[in-house]
Amino acid sequence: MAAVVGFAGLAPTLVAARRGAMVALANKEALVCAGRLLLDAIEHSGGVLLPVDSEHNAIFQVFEPNQRHAVDRLILTASGGPFRNWSLADMADVTPEQALAHPNWDMGDKISIDSATMMNKGLELIEAQLLFGLPENQVDIVVHPQSVIHSMVSYRDGSVLAQLGTADMRIPISHALGWPSRIDGPSAKIDFMSIPALTFERPDSGRFPSLRLAREALVTGGYAPIVLNAANEAAVAAFLARRIRFLDIARIVEDVMAGWNGLSSTVDALQQIQAADLEARRRAEDFCRAKALSY
Repeated sequence: MAAVVGFAGLAPTLVAARRGAMVALANKEALVCAGRLLLDAIEHSGGVLLPVDSEHNAIFQVFEPNQRHAVDRLILTASGGPFRNWSLADMADVTPEQALAHPNWDMGDKISIDSATMMNKGLELIEAQLLFGLPENQVDIVVHPQSVIHSMVSYRDGSVLAQLGTADMRIPISHALGWPSRIDGPSAKIDFMSIPALTFERPDSGRFPSLRLAREALVTGGYAPIVLNAANEAAVAAFLARRIRFLDIARIVEDVMAGWNGLSSTVDALQQIQAADLEARRRAEDFCRAKALSY
């Protein structure tokens, strides 16, 4: 079970993949930053990669590999986080405590902030494209505030298959631990009579620019996802330390990406990834210091 938070989880996950392990992947950043490297290691070693993120695990459960040609699109669901209905003006003065108060999920600090900025969903977009091998334009995001449907696969015949469950990470964890069988789990079962409605909204990349930045990184490829992730991790840490404002997080990520020469250059070694990660963090920290002076 690879569940180390952030870029720190990459190296040990890659070691396990190269050993031919069955890797239950709960770490987003390993795949985002070293997707091709990690997937190649799994393939060459004869290992298995099982997605544990609730969204990717949901897709995994309803994705028919032998019907890949019949898939129209993958649909990742997002709760929208604690600021789904907030204006940019309201979000300008958000505190770490407010950003950590997720309406549906109980998560760690870094992931909770990523959910509030919706960078979490942006990283999942990159993950989904890598895991399931569909083009970027066939991966959608839809805001589903109730967090009952955890993601969907739409097929060309008009069928849409969805995985539903309570907002409890023990469900995808149990699925991965028991795979290919299913095991008894401790999670509460859905009471459909207690759910008044299931609603869906378009994500707003104007108020949540992290979604746009992540999609741009996916399209650009090369160093872009590494830089995106590293700058975000540095900016999130600065926000949690009350050194920058909430809206500064995405601005700093965008500034670091915009100033990176050769963003689309090929990356094929762990050393390149690690060097880019360190440099992107250094540049993000420079921007954080500049923002802090005017806080």
